[in-house]
Amino acid sequence: MEKFLENVQEAEKNLRTIDHIVYVTFPLIKDKRLLLKVIQDIKGVVTHCITSILQYEYLYKRISLHRDSRENFKTFTEKCAVKYNISKEEIRLFMELAEFVEKHKASPFEFVKEEKIVILSENSKPTTLTLGKTKEFLIMAKDILRKTKEGMKSQF
Repeated sequence: MEKFLENVQEAEKNLRTIDHIVYVTFPLIKDKRLLLKVIQDIKGVVTHCITSILQYEYLYKRISLHRDSRENFKTFTEKCAVKYNISKEEIRLFMELAEFVEKHKASPFEFVKEEKIVILSENSKPTTLTLGKTKEFLIMAKDILRKTKEGMKSQF
């Protein structure tokens, strides 16, 4: 099976799990730290979709790929996103999600306050994550997956 198809299938499977966690497991458990795992997984889903699109477009010789992932992301945003109807807002939201994940990984300290997870950076600058923001990221991931599949409809 083509690698780009495997990436889409993996994204679909992970998205079903994430959706279940956000809408079924989380309301029962109410452990806010679960949201940190969810945003990492959502980033993985969108990354699978972007990788799949890049591989698909490369396979049909519409783009060239680079060893540098930043260059490949630039190629995606400039050449592929429009073709797959992925909006600038969705790209901006993905960048925000990636920033959240990086801050979480680099954070020396995180805590739960009221209905938010507060992530402190090295300089103690707080970033907050809420259930609402997590759901916004999840909706964006679902839309990107749908658009990825629509753009490759001849393969599904």
